[in-house]
Amino acid sequence: MQRRPGTFVLFTDFSTFGPYVGQMKAVLVAGADWPVVDLMHDAPAFDPRSSAYLLRAFSAGLPEGSVILGVIDPGVGSERRAVAVRADGWWLVGPDNGLLALLARQAEHFEVYHLPVPDDADATFHGRDVFAPAAVRIARGEPPGEPIAGDAGLIGLDWPDDESRAIYVDHYGNVMTGLRGSRVPQQAVLCANGHRIARGRTFSDVPTGHAFWYINSSGLVEVAVNQGSAAERVGLAPGMPVALEV
Repeated sequence: MQRRPGTFVLFTDFSTFGPYVGQMKAVLVAGADWPVVDLMHDAPAFDPRSSAYLLRAFSAGLPEGSVILGVIDPGVGSERRAVAVRADGWWLVGPDNGLLALLARQAEHFEVYHLPVPDDADATFHGRDVFAPAAVRIARGEPPGEPIAGDAGLIGLDWPDDESRAIYVDHYGNVMTGLRGSRVPQQAVLCANGHRIARGRTFSDVPTGHAFWYINSSGLVEVAVNQGSAAERVGLAPGMPVALEV
């Protein structure tokens, strides 16, 4: 492996409270002189499937050579595998629970490495003790682990391209879905929790207090209320289904 400049990109459900993000960053910056980007730290907690759709959307535009370190890991310390995936110009590091699969699948080519778990790794913090050290090895031009033939049976490779449900609520109360806007006709009506919601291009297209759906800056179908909370107005929470009528 050839060493080259790059960027560490963190995607976790740790939140920014507590020591966990800082402890992972300490391992990264001690091991390689690369910048660290905090892509997201309030990903859907304990939910690698919803997080996989967000990670795919939010990763658009990341520089080639990025090492994306994803930790949504409810199975930490169990028999679930720890993996690194080389996907075109990116590296993906994290648990084999579906979190990395959608990004891997969209690559023209990907290869999977099994990551070793050191004997002294804490059973509850593989982000610091397994995944961050693997990311450092990649930054140094070293193999992160043992290569595995084929797709290695990665969990999540058979998940659908789009997920017809709410997957994330931001602090404004806007509700992101797992649907890519490029696949949805502009005239479609979104049905959610008994509401029928028309499309708007942006917030000012609808009166204050009205709900609409739009294609957000990451390309996902999102439900919003102009100067209000869609989560409250529509009663929409993560996991609830949405449907489209054309």
